[in-house]
Amino acid sequence: MKIGIYGQFYHENSEIYIQMLLDALQKKEAEVLIEANFLNIINQNQDITKNFSGFSTFTELDSSFDLFFSIGGDGTILKSVTFVADLGIPIVGINTGRLGFLATIQKEEMTESLNQILEGEYSISERSLLTVETFPKSDDIQPLNFALNEVAVNRRNTTSMIKVETLVNDKYLTSYWSDGLIVATPTGSTGYSLSCGGPVIDPEANNIVLTPIAPHNLNARPLVLPDSCVVSLKVSGRENTFLVSMDSRIVTLENETTIIIKKAPFTIKLLQLHDDSFIKTLRKKLLWGEDKRN
Repeated sequence: MKIGIYGQFYHENSEIYIQMLLDALQKKEAEVLIEANFLNIINQNQDITKNFSGFSTFTELDSSFDLFFSIGGDGTILKSVTFVADLGIPIVGINTGRLGFLATIQKEEMTESLNQILEGEYSISERSLLTVETFPKSDDIQPLNFALNEVAVNRRNTTSMIKVETLVNDKYLTSYWSDGLIVATPTGSTGYSLSCGGPVIDPEANNIVLTPIAPHNLNARPLVLPDSCVVSLKVSGRENTFLVSMDSRIVTLENETTIIIKKAPFTIKLLQLHDDSFIKTLRKKLLWGEDKRN
């Protein structure tokens, strides 16, 4: 078994869970490789007494990996997607952050969850992604021109709104006068889109959602579309440039650039324990079903 491990930075008490993971993998005699920058962070942490410098490292992945462990929060999982891309390696998120909506393992259940995973007691949740093309082409978009959660256009550092001319399958939909527009996958429906009033969408649904950010035209509402649709955006405003984000990656583009957003030709595999489900996660993370009438 060949395992990759990645983290962006150190959450409080992360060393406990890193140690538990490495001990469990070593007992299974797994081949373990730690992302080079993350291994450097681990070895610089004064709370860790064991020296992990002997572990092999990686800066890129290949298809020989069996599992990819992401240690941190949802942002770390989104960054992990840029390593895995279209390789089909299942991602196991260990939540050492706060909400951890995408995580497989909650730190309070670390030991039991790890045992289940290493015994093969899990399923795979396939998640769709979005890809981005621009005309004229932008070198800053490539090669990581995909997003698991959402693609969003935003105004720059100005109080002025932007106009987002929006077409669906080459047919004019509307022009959003707003701070921006989010195009989200079902996975991303519980992220940025949700905070802007978008709907929650089950990850098994074949949809995308358009969610305006602080729209000036008050009749503008989130719109759910089939994920076979191609969405085209063109931004204009008082500034000469605007921002486009793909999950946590941000690029500056010139006004009047055409952005083409569509479903990616590959999926991301998130590992899921047998007793977990999207519905269970909604209840737990969003506190649905709890009686607050005190």
